[in-house]
Amino acid sequence: MHERIEWAKHAPEAYKAMIGLEQALLASGLEHSLLELVRLRASQINGCAYCVNLHANDARKAGETEARLQTLSVWRETRYFTPRERAALAWLESLTRLPERGAPQPEYEALLEHFDAREVANLTLAIATINAWNRFGVGFAMVPA
Repeated sequence: MHERIEWAKHAPEAYKAMIGLEQALLASGLEHSLLELVRLRASQINGCAYCVNLHANDARKAGETEARLQTLSVWRETRYFTPRERAALAWLESLTRLPERGAPQPEYEALLEHFDAREVANLTLAIATINAWNRFGVGFAMVPA
């Protein structure tokens, strides 16, 4: 692994802006456990080792079970996740793989069955935010301590 810059040290205003997004998510009303599932799954897709480690640990602290954490990458194949979580995970995967999948109308409509408009907007912010964090983590080769 090649050592790269500590981006937050060299771009403190960007880091501060990212923290501001996290603070908005904390006040969004979305369940902490759902946010951690979203963060962890996006990080798995994006291959961000630092974020996978961080969010798996944070999910455990939020009460997630090992069974759910161990099967998150294959969530469609299990019965561990609620319809609300499934709708969120499908939306997450579409937006994280945007060039491949776009944002399919059926997945958007499934969201509306389980989330109100404010929650959809905040869930989309959570997805955008973790994808940005992942770009910093992968781009600057961050690894768990």
